[in-house]
Amino acid sequence: MLLNYIQPVFRPPSEAQSLILQVSNGCSWNKCTFCEMYTEPQKRFKPKPIAETRKELQQFLSLGIPVRRVFLADGDAMTLSYRRLHEIMQAINEYLPDIQRVSAYCLPRNIKNKSVEELQRLRQMGLELVYIGCETGDDLVLERVDKGETWQTSLDALQKLQQAGIRRSVMILNGLGGVRHSEQHALNSASLMNESQPEYLATLVVSFPKGQQRLQQGYAGEFQMLNLRQLLEEMEVMLSALNLEKTIFRSDHASNYLILKGVLNKDKERLLNQVRTALSHPESTSFRAEWQRGL
Repeated sequence: MLLNYIQPVFRPPSEAQSLILQVSNGCSWNKCTFCEMYTEPQKRFKPKPIAETRKELQQFLSLGIPVRRVFLADGDAMTLSYRRLHEIMQAINEYLPDIQRVSAYCLPRNIKNKSVEELQRLRQMGLELVYIGCETGDDLVLERVDKGETWQTSLDALQKLQQAGIRRSVMILNGLGGVRHSEQHALNSASLMNESQPEYLATLVVSFPKGQQRLQQGYAGEFQMLNLRQLLEEMEVMLSALNLEKTIFRSDHASNYLILKGVLNKDKERLLNQVRTALSHPESTSFRAEWQRGL
């Protein structure tokens, strides 16, 4: 095999045309009760030796296939040390000289032990974008789902990345607070975004294809999933509270029932009108069908 993937491998939708370079396996935290992406036995976290990464890049170079973008997998490649990331970026630049962008998933904790200067050097080498799963800005919900983060630690990471010139694509999970904590989840997520002003913001609908057992443990059995109307109401609350200068907003992941796209705050009223129309006239709204959601 040219690229020795340990399956399953996940990537953001926008990285569909990128070379997926698996520089680590699994997720270094892997405790979030809403996430089952890396819970299978073969996905136990482990960095890949740099020699293997260099060999894979060398083999790919021999194919003569032009590569413009690289995505560093797995769940939080940014947990690797600055030294290891620097070696990876050196190898990418050596074997893929025409590279235009390198990106990776990132947890807020991954940034804590990296200085702004170190992040700037990685940015200069091509690490341009990170996808940050903040999930929520509400401390109670973060505790319930065992995220291991707070509103403040998330903000600290987002601001440090901004100072380094690395673009941030933040993910918020619509419905993560359940019915009881829906409003505070929406308002505090908006507060975190207003303070950090990310370049990109995406919302995904929380889902549990393998069941809710792990999540319910953190919620002491009180978690109640939002129905479609409640999801839209939560989205209306968050959008209303957002005050962003120039953030590209997307709610078009396979999990989303209502597709929303725009720039905030420029398109805020249009997006709110879409949500409110869906609430008042669901019968004439084009929702994504369950079979289309790919879950």
